[in-house]
Amino acid sequence: MSESFQHRVQPWLQQCFGAEIAADPAERNRRFLEEALELVQANGCTASEAHQWVDYVFSRPAGALQQEVGGVMVTLASLCQAGGVDMHAEADTELERISQPETMARIRAKHAGKPKYVATP
Repeated sequence: MSESFQHRVQPWLQQCFGAEIAADPAERNRRFLEEALELVQANGCTASEAHQWVDYVFSRPAGALQQEVGGVMVTLASLCQAGGVDMHAEADTELERISQPETMARIRAKHAGKPKYVATP
């Protein structure tokens, strides 16, 4: 059996950002949120719609991490199905693209310029 996509991403993550950033749950949250927002933006979602959903989600209690991961996977698969996108092929293509040294350098530079997280009450 071939290695899972998740396990193929881990070495890239550590090589690109180092072990500390790779293992930081808060940093991984921010990057996932950024990518999720970019995905729905590319699929026609407006900032106003996104803000409404943020307010809706955060007005409810937090779910269980494992169940929410499952929910993300199911809804991503259904979004891709509706849009005629092969999520596995696109994931492999993206991992190959971002593994190129020049692309990794651009990713590191972009990461350095991103807003720093500031805790608010």
